[in-house]
Amino acid sequence: QVQLVESGGGLVQAGGSLRLSCAASGRIFSINVMGWYRQAPGKQRELVASITSGGSTNYADSVKGRFTISRDNAKNTVYLQMNSLKPEDTAVYYCNADVMSVSGSLYYTRNYWGQGTQVTVSS
Repeated sequence: QVQLVESGGGLVQAGGSLRLSCAASGRIFSINVMGWYRQAPGKQRELVASITSGGSTNYADSVKGRFTISRDNAKNTVYLQMNSLKPEDTAVYYCNADVMSVSGSLYYTRNYWGQGTQVTVSS
């Protein structure tokens, strides 16, 4: 199958920066959309940013101008550069990807999630 492994979370003061990475591995033919979601305690998981294989991006209003999503298609890796962090950005951040795989002559697409990485912003 496919595994998504995140890294880069941690504790940072308000106004600081962090860079998250998520590397996909396994039975990958191609990856369409890759994205980052977050879930704060007591809240629903929400989309932070997404990027297509062609580089088109989408951001939540709350992070526009502060966060930048990018990807390296050759490495099947997506990044999230987070600047000007605020305490309200504190959450578990999850990587997500729509992956096309091949089994024999069968092509199929599945959605995968990473295990999550904690981001904590102190005031």
